[in-house]
Amino acid sequence: MKAYQIQTATGIDGLKLVDLPEPKPGAGQILVRVRATSLNYRDTAVVSGLYPGQKLPVIPLSDGAGEVVAIAEGVTRVKVGDRVAGIFFQDWISGKLTRQKIRSAMGGAIDGMLAEYVVLNQNGVVLLPEHLSYEEGASLPCAAVTAWQALVHRGGVIPGETLLLLGTGGVSIFALQFAKVLGAKVIITSSSDEKLARAKQLSADETINYKTFPNWEEKVYELTQQQGVDQVIEVGGAGTLEKSLRSASIGGRISLIGVLGGAGDVNHTQIIMKSIDVQGIYVGSREMFEAMNRAIAFHQIKPVIDRLFSLDEAPEAYRHLKSGSHFGKIVIQL
Repeated sequence: MKAYQIQTATGIDGLKLVDLPEPKPGAGQILVRVRATSLNYRDTAVVSGLYPGQKLPVIPLSDGAGEVVAIAEGVTRVKVGDRVAGIFFQDWISGKLTRQKIRSAMGGAIDGMLAEYVVLNQNGVVLLPEHLSYEEGASLPCAAVTAWQALVHRGGVIPGETLLLLGTGGVSIFALQFAKVLGAKVIITSSSDEKLARAKQLSADETINYKTFPNWEEKVYELTQQQGVDQVIEVGGAGTLEKSLRSASIGGRISLIGVLGGAGDVNHTQIIMKSIDVQGIYVGSREMFEAMNRAIAFHQIKPVIDRLFSLDEAPEAYRHLKSGSHFGKIVIQL
C-alpha cells in the first residue's frame, strides 16, 4: 500500500511516499480503507521534529476517515462497511486526559492516517454523521473536537455570550459554527478582508482586520461596550495572549489552544485582577467526539473545506497550510 512517512524530521522535504505491506487487524482491531485525511497546524511541527513525544519514522496526520473493510475477532462496535473516523488520542475514550493517553496521539507518538490502509482498535473510531462526506468527516478529529471541548465541555457557552475567535483556521471556523448553534455572538479576526467576508457568510456578528487595527483588543472593547468578551478561542499563544487577556471580560475565559505566535512571558496581572480562567485545551476524548457528532448531525453542520489535494500532492498540502492562506480545513483525498 502507499503511505507517507516522516523519515527524517527536516521539514516537508523529509516527507516520503513509500510502499508498505498492507496491515492486518488482530483481536479487537479493524482495518480501515482511508478515503481522506486532513491537516492541522500540529502537523507542521511534527514534520519538523518540533512536537513533543513523536517517533521516527512515523506515518503522519491524526485526522482521517474511511470505510471499515475487515474486522478481527472480538470486534462488536463497528461492522464491515461502516464509515468511520479515527480519534486523535487512541486511548482517550472518556474521563480525564492522562500521561498514558497522551502517548496514543496519532500521527506523532504513533502512526497516523496518511496511508491507504490503517489498523485501529475498535475503540479508537467513531461513526461519521450520515450527511457528511469522507472529506468532511476527515476534518473532524482534531480541530472540531478541540473547538467542541473549548466551547461545550470546558467552556460551557450559553446563549447570549460573546466569543472572540482568532483567525480563520480549522479550530476557529468550527468554533464559529458551533457558537452560532449555541446562540452565542461571535467576533472574529483575520488579516484578510476576503476571509472576514466569508466569516460573515457563516454568521459571524462582528469582524476585525488585525492589520487595519493592530490594537485589536481596543476594537473588541468598543464592540462589547467596554465589557469585553466572555470567552476567547486563543490560537496564537504568547504572541497574542496579552491582547486576548485585555479583550476578556471580568470573569471571562481564555481557551488556550495553539502557539502560532511563539513562546513568551505571560502577564499574570490581567488574569488575577480580572479573575480570568485560562484553560489549556488538548483536543478531546472519544466521548466528546461522539457528543459533537450528535450535534453536527442534528444541526446538519457542514465542515468548511478550503482545498482538496491528491495523495501525490501531500507535500504541497503541507506548504499550503504553512502559507496561512487557508480558510477552514485542508484535505488530502486518497
